[in-house]
This record gives sequence, structure tokens and C-alpha cells, in this order.
Amino acid sequence: MNILVINAGSSSLKYQLYDMANEKVLAKGLVERIGMDSSILTHMPTGGSEIREVREILDHTAAVKHMLDMLTHPEHGVLSGSDEIDAIGHRVVHGGETFQESVLVTPEVKQKIRELFDLAPLHNPAHMAGILAVEAILPNVPQVVVFDTAFHQTMPPTSYMYAIPTVLYRRHKIRRYGFHGTSHAYVSRTAAEFLGRPVEELKMVTCHLGNGASCTAVLHGKSYDTSMGMTPLEGLMMGTRSGDLDPAVVPYAMGKEDLTLNEVNSMLNKHSGLLAISGFSSDMREITEAMQNGHEGAHLAFDMYVYRVRKYIGAYAAAMNGLDVVVFTAGIGENSAILRQRVCEGLTFLGIRLDAARNEAKSREIRRISADDSRVEVLVVPTNEELMIARDTFRIVRERTASKANG
Repeated sequence: MNILVINAGSSSLKYQLYDMANEKVLAKGLVERIGMDSSILTHMPTGGSEIREVREILDHTAAVKHMLDMLTHPEHGVLSGSDEIDAIGHRVVHGGETFQESVLVTPEVKQKIRELFDLAPLHNPAHMAGILAVEAILPNVPQVVVFDTAFHQTMPPTSYMYAIPTVLYRRHKIRRYGFHGTSHAYVSRTAAEFLGRPVEELKMVTCHLGNGASCTAVLHGKSYDTSMGMTPLEGLMMGTRSGDLDPAVVPYAMGKEDLTLNEVNSMLNKHSGLLAISGFSSDMREITEAMQNGHEGAHLAFDMYVYRVRKYIGAYAAAMNGLDVVVFTAGIGENSAILRQRVCEGLTFLGIRLDAARNEAKSREIRRISADDSRVEVLVVPTNEELMIARDTFRIVRERTASKANG
């Protein structure tokens, strides 16, 4: 079965095509600057040369059409026709309380996603545009939606409720939802498989550290608590997001600087975090290099980032009354040996010991970086959200087919 995975943004469309017989990526690509006459389509067939074209792509339907043209291109394509696509899986950021797992797209599901637009105004409408674009061109191909929030729907009220008037929860569903759920689910399950232990027996903290960052307490295979909140702004310090702060900072800053609601929202989401503290970059690679060259702002930004990750790991160990595994994943988590070292060297009270050589080793594979005498396993697990989406899509469509066959 060939599964096409799509992640539609407001002006972009990212895709990967999988052959689920061996979970092999056949091709992947990206359409950028949708809505412009200078849109960029980048297509990369596995084992072939990258193709890059600049052309007019005015909406998501046109983007899907050009993507399919590239996938079925006689020279650069990997399919003889679009009828070889058996199902399509979509990433959707926010499923609210409505969706606790991935589901087949139906008119009712589309309506529910529309009702959640207010909770993710930058993301869910774009995802819907991708779903409708596919529907217009491939109306008979089943589609599945996989939600970033779904994995966290196992959190108890003690984790997801805010200590504000409950009427705000009842009327507007203001609560913690958490994000990066597809990644946290994938790396926690993959880590358990690597260790040869049932995930249901493990107490684990998974650290998804990229430009956006979150930590999750995974208790016996389920999300027990997570650092992001109603939106992806809460929690860890990030590339341009502030993470945790005193809520009173918002009205105070608005009054002192005469900021509008949109301006303060932009400040906290786009002009804070590593960028604000370092004064020059949101990229951890640039910050690490500048820190090692003596840049004070970079040094503070790095130390703050490390401190907050370490604090969340410690808090979640306490919340779960124990800790068996720490997982580092995503761009920073997978690639910054010095960050992993600094985080873990402040967690020795938990019995964490890193092996320096293992931590410094360059590899794209899952690996153990803890020392043999460490009481807590520390792993680097490359995340693969696209594969997780493909697996869920494959499972749901296969179950649907079997159900139809059985009448």
C-alpha cells in the first residue's frame, strides 16, 4: 500500500510518499510560497536527483496537482499514475477534546475540525485547505487526519486543567492540550522497542527539542503531562517563543509599552526565546558557536534553555514518582551533544550518567548515550512524525477495508 503524507501550511505543502510494505520513503518534497507567481516546488525521489522548479501556484489545489504531476512524472516520478496512491494522511495540529486518536476523514470530521479553528487559527484552516484540495483532485482516495494533540488526551484533569474559573473551561475549553504528540508517541514507543521493554512498564520523559520544544511525561506508554499548554507558547524556552512566564507580564508590558493584543502576541511568539536573550539568533547552532567564542548573550540564552529542560525533566520524574528513560529528539535534541551533556550533568541525583564517547558520536540512528552504570537510560531517538502518520493512515484504511469485506 502506498501512503502519501501531507502537512499543509498556510503557504506551504510538505509531502512524503511511503511504500508501507517496507515503510520505505519513495519520494518527498515541499511546495513553498503558495499564492504567489514565484512559488517553489522541490521534489526529491529516493535515489534520484533533487528537482527544483519556480512556477505560479496560486492555491492548495494547484499545489496538490503539481505535487501529483511530479510524483507521476515519466522521468522524475515514482508512480505510473495517481491511482497508485492508496490513502493520504494529513497532519492536523489541533484536535481539541474532540479527537483522541487519528480518524478517517468524513463530512462530520471536517465540520469538527472547522469548529476548532479558534484554537489553532494559524494551523487548522491550512490543514483543512490541504484536505479539501486532495478531495477535489482525488475524491475517491481515503484520507486520514492525525492530530498533534491526540496523544496528550490521556492526561488527567490534574495535569490539563488551569487554576482559573472553570466557566472558562466549560464555555471555551481553555485547558492544556499539548503538542508534538505524534513525535512524543513515536519516540516513546521506539525507545521501548530499542530497550526491549514493554512501554507499559516504563516511566519516561521525552524531550522534543527543536525550534519549537516540549517535554512530555510518558507514564506506562501514555501522556501524563506535557509542557505546552492551550497553545504551543507555554513550557520550555524556544527559538522565538518565551515559554513559561508570569501571566501578569502580559498586561504589564501592554500598559508600559502601549502594546496591542496582536503586538504582545507577536512579541511572545516571534520575538522572544533564544532570539530575544541572545540578541541575534534563534538557531541553537549559531548560539552554541557564539557562546564558545565568548558571547555573553549567547551564553545566557544557552544556560537558560538548558536549565528549563532540566527543570522539566526533574519535575516530571517527581510527577511520575520515578524515571526509567530520558529521550532526546528533534533538531537540537538529536544533534547537540553539548546541550545533552549540560542537561544531564545536573540530573545526577536521579542516577543519570552519560557516556561521553557515546554522547559525542555522530549517528542518525537510535542510540544509547548513558553510561553502563546509569540508573536511568538516556537515548537519542530520531523522530519521524511522517512515518507515524503513515502508520496510522495505513492501519485505519486497512481496518476500513476489512470491515467492508466482512459486510
